[in-house]
Amino acid sequence: MDRKIKILGFAGSLRKSSYNRAILRAAMELLPDDAELEIFDLEGIPPFNQDLEGSPVQRVKDFKAKVKAADAILIATPEYNYSIPGVLKNAIDTASRPYGDNSFQGKPVAVMGASVGMLGSSRAQYHLRQCFVFLDMYPVNGPEVMVPVAQDKVDKDGRLTDENTREHIAKLIDSLVGWTMKLKGQHREAKKRAA
Repeated sequence: MDRKIKILGFAGSLRKSSYNRAILRAAMELLPDDAELEIFDLEGIPPFNQDLEGSPVQRVKDFKAKVKAADAILIATPEYNYSIPGVLKNAIDTASRPYGDNSFQGKPVAVMGASVGMLGSSRAQYHLRQCFVFLDMYPVNGPEVMVPVAQDKVDKDGRLTDENTREHIAKLIDSLVGWTMKLKGQHREAKKRAA
């Protein structure tokens, strides 16, 4: 591949000092040379209303355009009530509508998550993977990055300090970049065969 893999990352939390924002920033620090990461803030995406899906607000248009332009997606999700946060689900619903205009379709995706609990967002991540099926996305299966007791791993400045977690995030990003390159290669080969 002759250019860097463009990854779009976003966190399923609006909290400015969110642990999931912290692990996204760590991912940016740990990128391989053949990738770049842009972080999109979900703040300002209104609640999904199917009556308005044909005339979305500018923030939704911006989000959909960023998703479409990305080669791959990186999602950092907290876990609320054993599932994904409403903010994240709302953003996904918004960017995948109207029917037939799913911005996520065919995108490689990696997921990670941090929480103050002992399971590190594991249940939320599994629910999110169920969404990937309908969205027609291609998730990286491993490594799984679940950051438990995140308050002990992020300092007061919002920097992820736990080296083991940083290593896992670096491996996840490497896997996402490799998976994206592989899928793009297969896509090019399929186009050649169809021509």
